[in-house]
Amino acid sequence: MKILLLGKTGQVGFELHRTLSPLGAINSPDRETLDLMNAKAVANYLSSAKPNLIVNAAAWTAVDAAEGHQIAAERLNAGLPRQLAGYAAAQNARLIHYSSDYVYPGDGDQAWRETSEAGPLSVYGKTKLQGDQAIEQSEADYLIFRTSWVYSARGNNFLKTMLRLAKSKPELNIVADQMGAPTPARLIAQVTTLAIYGKLAKGFYHLAPRGEISWHGFAQEIFRLAQENGEPLTMGAENAYPIPTSDYPTPATRPLNSRMDVTKLETALNIQLPDWQSQLELTLGEYLNKN
Repeated sequence: MKILLLGKTGQVGFELHRTLSPLGAINSPDRETLDLMNAKAVANYLSSAKPNLIVNAAAWTAVDAAEGHQIAAERLNAGLPRQLAGYAAAQNARLIHYSSDYVYPGDGDQAWRETSEAGPLSVYGKTKLQGDQAIEQSEADYLIFRTSWVYSARGNNFLKTMLRLAKSKPELNIVADQMGAPTPARLIAQVTTLAIYGKLAKGFYHLAPRGEISWHGFAQEIFRLAQENGEPLTMGAENAYPIPTSDYPTPATRPLNSRMDVTKLETALNIQLPDWQSQLELTLGEYLNKN
């Protein structure tokens, strides 16, 4: 298997590089080697590398910045997936791509299913949906995994931001009316590997831990576990105060409901996805041991 992994320096890409290694030779160009914004460069690279499995973990993930950089966000989130799907269809290769809970309208309190109607609220969400649709409309053999609230022991993410602030602030106000399932990059990579090995049927699937929590509740659990592990925080879970999204305005509108039903994926792979709490313990443990 000749694997092309794009986005290897990101949270998900780093974990994918570790978990996919036993499956075949991995070609994972960095930004200096391959400019993903340049469609011609990508076409030339694909022609030369000739992968039969493309794992696309590259994306424009700066949600707020996408509001002012729509062309760049469209290229990485829509144009690149369209181009990869075209190659995959023409060369009989398989494409694995990652999408987002931001493609949904974020209303209500029921978990989104793969059949739920999309309705993105931001440029980021709209460009991610465009990428999904381009892949689905192609003739490629593809897997799209829609996930939510990605974090890891590396990179910039909510977990690391909360730990940093908790060491310098006496208290924090944290949004409490957005609900979802924090998803560690390592789980995404592990399930991706299972999907490849198990020859998961073409289509798109929700990939997230079981359960739900608000950002406020997630932060409280981070602080609690960190203190249990001896981290010197200047504040604890009791000093994290809940606020509504309206009190924390951002350029891009966030969905209030990011719950995602994972039944389709569990059934197809004959697995049971873990809960978000156990995944936080694992990821936090990895981060604390790493430092």
